This record gives sequence, structure tokens and C-alpha cells, in this order.
Amino acid sequence: MKPDWDALGEEFENSKKVIVGDVDCTQEKSKKLCEDQGVKGYPTIKYYLPGDREGIDYKGERDLASLKAFTKTLGPPCAPKNLKACSEKEKAELETYVAKDAAALAEAIATSQSQLTQAESEHQELLKSLQAQYEAASAELQKLKESNEPAIRLMKAALKDKEADAAEAAPKAEL
Repeated sequence: MKPDWDALGEEFENSKKVIVGDVDCTQEKSKKLCEDQGVKGYPTIKYYLPGDREGIDYKGERDLASLKAFTKTLGPPCAPKNLKACSEKEKAELETYVAKDAAALAEAIATSQSQLTQAESEHQELLKSLQAQYEAASAELQKLKESNEPAIRLMKAALKDKEADAAEAAPKAEL
């Protein structure tokens, strides 16, 4: 992916609207930035719209053509001062938010973010539990294989021998 990312950067090198950059989250000096931006795996691609400080995780394909096509779609987001970027559905939803006072909006944002944080925490706990179950089941399977495979090999050898004896003892048809 790195060559395609570098090529994307070169493609938009002189753009006044798009900046393509990268951060090495394994470097000590970058770890805080990566943590603050919610980077948990590598490579993570995030994009930022005007006024956005948290970024949005990019979920598309990672080849140059896909990255380039996606980058060309970026622009100012739907906002009260940019209604032309809004769909009719977004405009209607935005109207309900604009009608609320700042304290109510801040509370609604906090509630939604809290729900997401809680759901993510539960998801991570489930993942840990499933991983532990998988590891325990894998260990049991390995033990079962180690204890049964020698006997299975011996039984197969005995069966093969019996089949060979039966084939020898069978009457031969003469021509």
C-alpha cells in the first residue's frame, strides 16, 4: 500500500484543497498523536473535512485508483453554512439540530459518544472472551490430536494389514 499512498501524495502535491500525509505511529514522538486520533491498527487511513479535528476512518479499497477516486469526492461537509452539500434528508435532520440550544446539542453529543464508547468497550470485552474461548478450544483440540493420532496410525496400519490378509485369502477366479 505504501507505494500507492506515496503516488497519491505526489498526485495531490500541489493541491490547494487536499493534503496527503502520513504518520509513523511506531515512533515515540508520534504515539500521542496516533492515540489521540484513535489509531489502533496499521495502516489506518483517516480523512479530515474542514473544521473536523477527529477525522473519519477511510473504509474503501486501498489501491491507487480507489484512493484517487475517493480523494476527488472530498469537499466541505453538510453544515448550516454549506447547505448545498446536504441531501434533503440531511437538511431536515440538520434543521432539528439548529433549532436546539448549544447546551442541548452538547448534551446530545456527549450522550451519543458515551453510547458509542460503551458499545465499543462491550465489543472489546466480547472479543477478549471469544479469543480466550478460541485459545482454550485450540489447546484442547491439540491435546486430543496428540493423544489420538498415534493410536489412529496404529489402527490404520492394523486395518490395512487385515485388508491385505483378506485379499490374499479370497478365492481367486481362474480363467
